[in-house]
Amino acid sequence: MSHAVARLRDVRMARRDTPFIARGSRAPRCPGCRVIFSHCLCALRPQVPTQAGMCLIMCDIEPLKPSNTGWLIADVVKDTAAFGWSRTEVDPALLTLLADPQWEPYLVFPGEFVPAERVVTEVQVPSGKRPLFVLLDATWPEARKMFRKSPYLNHLPVLSLQPEQLSRYRLRRSTRDDHLCTSEVAALCLALGGEPHAAQTLEAYLDVFTSHYLNAKQSVPPDLEDAAHQRLRALAMPAP
Repeated sequence: MSHAVARLRDVRMARRDTPFIARGSRAPRCPGCRVIFSHCLCALRPQVPTQAGMCLIMCDIEPLKPSNTGWLIADVVKDTAAFGWSRTEVDPALLTLLADPQWEPYLVFPGEFVPAERVVTEVQVPSGKRPLFVLLDATWPEARKMFRKSPYLNHLPVLSLQPEQLSRYRLRRSTRDDHLCTSEVAALCLALGGEPHAAQTLEAYLDVFTSHYLNAKQSVPPDLEDAAHQRLRALAMPAP
């Protein structure tokens, strides 16, 4: 299955002069889930119908990193768009999406860095529209730079999240436990948008992906009966 992040990765790969090799492993990876073939989780990929859409603006090599979690969002949420970020130019298709009358866009970013008049903490979508959550998919220093240097986003309300939980993401280091990875942020957005089932599914999918990824690094077989896999299967079951 191809989605927006996979297509963006292909475009980004085509621009490279040398192959991209993830740190820590040179073993061939499944092109569908980015984990080595012995730990492939493509058969576990969920997809949940949502009213909400996701718009990922991805910094430089983010689409190439096997640990990127924006990919998981595109797996779960069908209406996910992905664009590469550049300081000097903007993809016209991104501007078209933000102006599409079916969407009510929210730029997701911490309110402490934004003038108070732009900040909202609730999702209130006019009748006939759908929420579109715009996420800056990057490391925290890169995301702050993207926020400052993207004037075409200045008209959007800024949705400031108030997460109660600490990040469970274990594939990259962060200096702060309250810095969430991109898929954790997306799950919070879905919950605020009135889609708890989609939010819980994305959370469970992140846990399963993390388990497969770390087990692959440690040469440990995946445990398909652990709590994370059982939770994902339960959420993926159709309602009675």
